[in-house]
Amino acid sequence: MHRALGIAARSFSTTASRCAKPTPSKAHLAVTPLQENLPKGFVVTGVAAGVKKKEGVLDLALILSKQPNTSAAACFTRNAFQAAPVIVCQDVLQQTSGRANALIVNSGCANAVTGKQGLKDAWEMVSSTDSLLSKVMSNDSTPKGSHSSLVMSTGVIGQNLPIAKILSAVRDLAPDSLDSTPEKWESAAQAFMTTDTFPKLRARTFELSGKEVRIAGIDKGAGMIHPDMGPASPAPGLHATLLGVIATDAAISPPVLQEALTYAVNRSFNSISIDGDMSTNDTVVVFANGASGMPEIDDIHSPEFHKFQQELTAFAADLAQLVVRDGEGATKFVTVNVRGALTYEDAHQVASKISTSALVKTALYGEDANWGRVLAATGSTHLSAPITPNTVSVSFIPTDGSEILPLLKNGEPEKVDEDRAKVILQKEDLEIRVDLGMGNEQASYWTCDFSHEYVTINGDYRS
Repeated sequence: MHRALGIAARSFSTTASRCAKPTPSKAHLAVTPLQENLPKGFVVTGVAAGVKKKEGVLDLALILSKQPNTSAAACFTRNAFQAAPVIVCQDVLQQTSGRANALIVNSGCANAVTGKQGLKDAWEMVSSTDSLLSKVMSNDSTPKGSHSSLVMSTGVIGQNLPIAKILSAVRDLAPDSLDSTPEKWESAAQAFMTTDTFPKLRARTFELSGKEVRIAGIDKGAGMIHPDMGPASPAPGLHATLLGVIATDAAISPPVLQEALTYAVNRSFNSISIDGDMSTNDTVVVFANGASGMPEIDDIHSPEFHKFQQELTAFAADLAQLVVRDGEGATKFVTVNVRGALTYEDAHQVASKISTSALVKTALYGEDANWGRVLAATGSTHLSAPITPNTVSVSFIPTDGSEILPLLKNGEPEKVDEDRAKVILQKEDLEIRVDLGMGNEQASYWTCDFSHEYVTINGDYRS
């Protein structure tokens, strides 16, 4: 009996090995931004501080605004075990009423679940960045009184930072070592990375209030990705995961900037999932320094606010999708679109449920048109009103523009062309569309498949 079980286990292992597909290269997704698209008034850099084990690897990023009274807004993880940098950032933004000029980010150690020492280390990173900021800015424009810097960390949970190395690296930085060139922005993006396979950096321009406005963003993440972030609160309610920073030279007041960011995050970073696990460190920060020369937007009902909010949302969605495309071991990029819902929240919940289903994700990896798993995930979601099965439709949407493949229509299964379904599923990009047939609201989620490589990466993460 034991021998028979052993043979079965070996047979399964051999079969699994034969089925494993190589993870496609993501190198083409690394893009060098054009100088003219980078926001005015910001200087950045990435350096090797020695946080990571491998010598010489960039692991410390700094992003500074040289403009006084820069607005800042952020959304943070709702995980009960909020990391020290999350708590410290919330405190800084509360103290300054949404004003901050700098961000320091380390990779290689999350500084999460590290107790009093972790908080002390995070505050020391803030203070050291404040000191650097005072050197970069002219004396009369340096923010006075409270702290002016925010902090992020990403890496292994439960380990203390090599804080002496970080503080030494910041002290050793000459003010002119920070710059606004594409190369410096790339070095900062590289310093964010943990299991990421490429630096995630984007920049673009748009017009606002008759002025050309520039926006740039960096994010990181490849595993432990299922963010649920919200604005800072007075009291804060495993490796660290999704971090993002967006810098713009638009002029936006702090409360209005927070309004725009919260809306954007709900439709971007809060709409992605790689493995369904929420991190202790998820944070997205946006800085708006007004260096474009446009008048400040201070009214959430103004046309200019709505334009900015839409631009920020589209930009954040682009950054968020890069995280999914770089999912650990991912071979597919999948858009889950749920429409015909009574509310946006209902559509979002169903899309989330499908995107986090291990059965759906493994079927996608195996290129198996097992749409029953999509339906099972849909039906297990608790919504504002019960789902009516005979109004639900499910389809595969090819990304090459070819004809939609219906799988279920108004609760009745379609005769599926399995060969065509296989061809659609062999593509790297795919859309799964679910129409609930109940209302007019819709939402999208972006996810990926589960592969053998994902298990290997996470089984060996601390090795």
